[in-house]
Amino acid sequence: MGTGKQVIRIGFVGAGAIARQRHLPALQAMDGVQIVAVCNRHRESAAAVAAGYGIPEVAGHWEDIVSRPDVDVVWIGTAPHLHAAVSIAALQAGKHVFCQARMAMNLSEAKSMLAAAEAHPAQVTMLCPPPMALKHGLYFEKLLREHAIGRIYHFRLRALTAQWADASAPAHWRQKRELSGNNILSVGIYGEVLGRFLGSPVSLIAHGRIFNENRHGYTVRIPDYVHVLGQWPGSVAGTLEWSGVAWHGGSEELEIFGSEGKLVYNFGNDEILLGRSGDARPNPVEVPREFTRTWTVERDFIQAVRDLGHPEPSFRTGVRYMEFVEAIQRSMADQAWVPVMEEPRL
Repeated sequence: MGTGKQVIRIGFVGAGAIARQRHLPALQAMDGVQIVAVCNRHRESAAAVAAGYGIPEVAGHWEDIVSRPDVDVVWIGTAPHLHAAVSIAALQAGKHVFCQARMAMNLSEAKSMLAAAEAHPAQVTMLCPPPMALKHGLYFEKLLREHAIGRIYHFRLRALTAQWADASAPAHWRQKRELSGNNILSVGIYGEVLGRFLGSPVSLIAHGRIFNENRHGYTVRIPDYVHVLGQWPGSVAGTLEWSGVAWHGGSEELEIFGSEGKLVYNFGNDEILLGRSGDARPNPVEVPREFTRTWTVERDFIQAVRDLGHPEPSFRTGVRYMEFVEAIQRSMADQAWVPVMEEPRL
């Protein structure tokens, strides 16, 4: 049942950067919301977060949060290695669940999370959405639906960063398979974004490289670079490239080429460019105000808890992008094209 006008009480499991920068301030600014306890990797860091944000209690273990009778929502901000265990336990304990992305360590865990959510329909579940294309993505989708560039032929996605380019730096937790699982760079994030715009891929082949394997004695097993060729529904071809070691990699952007022009989304500045066949170059598109969105993630989830709504990204959406991530892992291991989903019948 919904919480109506009652106070919604939240327990945090994991309080990393995004929790401190976005989730905690936004939730504390809302009426009828209380953060009652926090648990972090180390009790000392949890105590620091509690002191900094006025949270009354510190828990020593995530299970202490899940089992509290005064917690309505378990807000998961850990690395992916705990997402499945905490989500499933929280749902079984009758709690609503907000889970940080990426959804899980692998597809099997993601499916277990979805099964638990479906087994407890009275609980609201939501994954943290990507900031990419949040602002103008709705209008970009509209342009695609209205065939602004005609029939789509192929697209190119580039996400080249220098986040791991310093070979002397220690391994980040995102580079540790025991914490991140099959997740690589922003592959899952853009898999989710592409799912909105173009659907899920039918098949793909992937190649990955680790350029800086040894980091302060830690052996990295997650690629620094991934290149993917894929086929999307409607025989749309895709070329996708990610790097964490690309100095001056340029803007992260999606270019879609069609029979009547080119459509671009620049994820760095949320600019949409449209170039039709007779234009000298693609030009910026003015996005109507009604298609512009801002970050309202925390408010959207709390409202869904009050109304027993079905917010996005759902756990089912998460499974879809984890299928994409898993297919890339399988392709790299087999050095072959692998299926992702069946081509929809016309």
